[in-house]
Amino acid sequence: MYSFMGGGLFCAGVGNILLIVSTATDYWMQYRQSSNYMHQGLWRYCMPGKCFPHSDSIAHLDATRALMILSLLACFIGIIIGIMAFIHYSSFDRFDKTFAAGILFSSHVSFLVFLAMAVYTGVTINYYGKRNPPCIFYMCAYRMHECPRSANSH
Repeated sequence: MYSFMGGGLFCAGVGNILLIVSTATDYWMQYRQSSNYMHQGLWRYCMPGKCFPHSDSIAHLDATRALMILSLLACFIGIIIGIMAFIHYSSFDRFDKTFAAGILFSSHVSFLVFLAMAVYTGVTINYYGKRNPPCIFYMCAYRMHECPRSANSH
């Protein structure tokens, strides 16, 4: 039982580290403008050789930041509950701490991250999709072009 709990705590710790990295990174979106690759994250945008903080408060970035920070807090609280379950902390003997930590991880953290990604993706696709054609059409056109040739090779 303790090996499963220890493995769960290890995976939760790794997941929390990955959430921190994904929230802090500047590579939420990468695009090309005038033959230069640029990228932006939740906190700043970068041009070749230089990064700048987002100067104005953009609603979808604020909402995504808030949801990602809430998911980090929920993940951290879940790890604390899991550690308390691991060491049998006496004030929480009335409920199953491992079950509570599992519910906190699986439902709250994943739901908050899902909402953050949905907000960010929905707004950026709505804005940038009007200027750039979706890449999926290029993949479908390539696939349709390749299918007759691959069917004849067998």
